[in-house]
Amino acid sequence: MPKINKSSLQKIETLLKEQDYTIRYEKGNFNSGYCLVNHKKMVVINKFYDLEARINVCLDLLSLIEIDEKKFSPTSKSFFKSIILEQEQAVTA
Repeated sequence: MPKINKSSLQKIETLLKEQDYTIRYEKGNFNSGYCLVNHKKMVVINKFYDLEARINVCLDLLSLIEIDEKKFSPTSKSFFKSIILEQEQAVTA
């Protein structure tokens, strides 16, 4: 998992944006902390979540959506691969 800081959240949000997702932070009663709106590429995240929860929600979403790595910038692609590698190492540990 990336470090828990605003920069990491911004990088993860960039990954979602480069996959054509719109991210909004709104208040509401979402059981899972986020929702996908009417099969549109819009993610609504509970705005009352702290930084770590927001990062975890975004990481969960990245594991659920179909990723087209061709849409990533070189920097984002490298960051995405580092996240995948960390997740794989956590599973095997």
